[in-house]
Amino acid sequence: MADLRTAAERAITLRSEIARHDYAYYVLDAPTIPDAEYDRLFRELRDIETQHPQLLTPDSPTQRVGGAPLTEFGQVQHRIPMLSLNNAFTEDEVLAFDRRCREGLNLGDSEIEYAVEPKYDGLAITLIYENGMFVQGATRGDGNTGEDVTLNLRTVRNIPLHLDGSVSVYPARLEVRGEVLMFRKDFEKLNQQQRDAGLKVFVNPRNAAAGSLRQLDPKITAQRPLRFFAYGVAELGGALPESHAALMEQLAAWNLPVAKERAVVRGRGGLLDYYARIGTARDTLPYDIDGVVYKLNRYADQEQLGFVSRAPRFAIAHKFPAQEALTTVEAIDVQVGRTGALTPVARLAPVFVGGVTVTNATLHNEDEVLRKDVRVGDTVIVRRAGDVIPEVVAVVLEKRAIMAPQFVMPKTCPECGSAVEKPEDEAITRCTGGLYCPAQRKQALLHFASRRALDIEGLGDKLVEQLVDQAIVKTPADLYSLDPGNLLKLERMAEKSATNILAAIDKSKQTTLARFIYALGIRNAGEATAKELARHFGGLDALMQADEAALQQVPDIGPVVAASIVSFFAEPHNRVVIAQLRAAGVYWTEGEAARVVSSAILGKTFVLTGTLPSLTREEAQERIEALGGKVKSSVSAKTDYVVAGAEAGSKLDKALQLGITILDETQLLELLHT
Repeated sequence: MADLRTAAERAITLRSEIARHDYAYYVLDAPTIPDAEYDRLFRELRDIETQHPQLLTPDSPTQRVGGAPLTEFGQVQHRIPMLSLNNAFTEDEVLAFDRRCREGLNLGDSEIEYAVEPKYDGLAITLIYENGMFVQGATRGDGNTGEDVTLNLRTVRNIPLHLDGSVSVYPARLEVRGEVLMFRKDFEKLNQQQRDAGLKVFVNPRNAAAGSLRQLDPKITAQRPLRFFAYGVAELGGALPESHAALMEQLAAWNLPVAKERAVVRGRGGLLDYYARIGTARDTLPYDIDGVVYKLNRYADQEQLGFVSRAPRFAIAHKFPAQEALTTVEAIDVQVGRTGALTPVARLAPVFVGGVTVTNATLHNEDEVLRKDVRVGDTVIVRRAGDVIPEVVAVVLEKRAIMAPQFVMPKTCPECGSAVEKPEDEAITRCTGGLYCPAQRKQALLHFASRRALDIEGLGDKLVEQLVDQAIVKTPADLYSLDPGNLLKLERMAEKSATNILAAIDKSKQTTLARFIYALGIRNAGEATAKELARHFGGLDALMQADEAALQQVPDIGPVVAASIVSFFAEPHNRVVIAQLRAAGVYWTEGEAARVVSSAILGKTFVLTGTLPSLTREEAQERIEALGGKVKSSVSAKTDYVVAGAEAGSKLDKALQLGITILDETQLLELLHT
């Protein structure tokens, strides 16, 4: 008996502690313990309830995982109807609402106090608590009758299964009204999971929330990242507080989540200022809203105004401009981005969405076009959210013309005519003419001139932009034909600056094979890969002639990287630019890597940490790699040497723990010369 009493007391403590951590994590967004510690507490509670089933309670956190699937939802008759709000779309309609409120309260020109809050774009629900315990939840339905989704709502982590607070006595019955929704980041993550699993993706967070809450299997709902926010009550056993604002404070004290953005304002000026403020912050909110709600703050005022038809006189929703609209697809063009990505773009009949006129919408990639089956002539739903690029959400299939042709991605680049490629495991189609393609010029030039590539000091964004926009430079080879006359006509370019740029370009002609390979900007071939290629082949011609099988003989190069390299050198435009670079005087010593037959560090792995007395990290790395060594960024059991300079940090500590040989700069240089 004592054991049972001890277990019961521990279960009560664990439930309270877990509920507190749930509130901190899901409501306050301020976790108080690590996930591993939370999991430990949860497992302990579950073990107690398994060993002592009589201790299991309906409000236990372990009951959030969902029960057995239902065949259908039961019906719930709302004791107090869930009414809709009237809408205002213009400033004049808001002013008229304020005037009606003042007239109804006989206040003349006096300013009224309003409670204001965001209007969630979610699914309206009601929660019923009896003596502080959650007992039933339902959807709005037709306002009078909704669906019983209690089991599913139990899985929503920020809905308290038992009210919290400083008092031990709760209302005999409390009916809370609010909305279930899904945060944007959670929606994107869910859709990615759906895509990865080959399942249907959701159109928007509201549809995802509604579809998740209305699952007949609560275990599916439990896996969906739903949230709840309260915006009022239908019943409260006992007297209501004096105002709506005070009620929201009470709900928050009971650990029911409420909007942080709620406020109390005065008069029509306060209403319009709040609308403008929330409209500006709209895109920074974690969830979607479609407007704001204005309510008379004092319940005595609400009661005096009452209701009209199916809506209250004392409240109104001030809606934002529509962010979804219908229009037609006039054409589907393909744009080429700075990295060579081909993106289908729908050219639309102009439509006003989210406060602006939209004429273009992204279709993302070929797979998305085919999945949504967007065709020229289609009627489509277009969405725009803030500064986000408008996108086509879905096609209205019943309005499609007969025999409308399906979209086909072009086989060559629309900008330069180079071949395009789309690896089997990628969604993006790309142009292979990296050094030649006009759309990729700026990116290709900046990469070519970067410090770890040809290292052309002074050739930055603004200068490259001018050189490309004025058609002075079309490929990296054109850099070596520049003269003072070309540069001095550019904006903010003085004679000394032009001289320095030309000197840096001339200096870059002498490089290494590894740097040159990296400078070409071959997709999937980074700096480390370029060094391995230079070491393995010893010369550019041998690399350009290698097939995929030969490339996969190089350490750390697999099928994807090998295919990218072959595609790059197979494109005639790229070969032409390489020939032009060589003709312009860009050179390196070939075969030096191949001559590294043996050295004291051949095949050894180094990690550099801290500041060395005379060598920079880049210089030390180049010397190590020139003799066949490898430089990694982190210490592991496979590390042979850690080279430590001044202010070496955690890497040195880990090396000492693992017993790895530590070298200073002098010892490194001695090793390099053996």
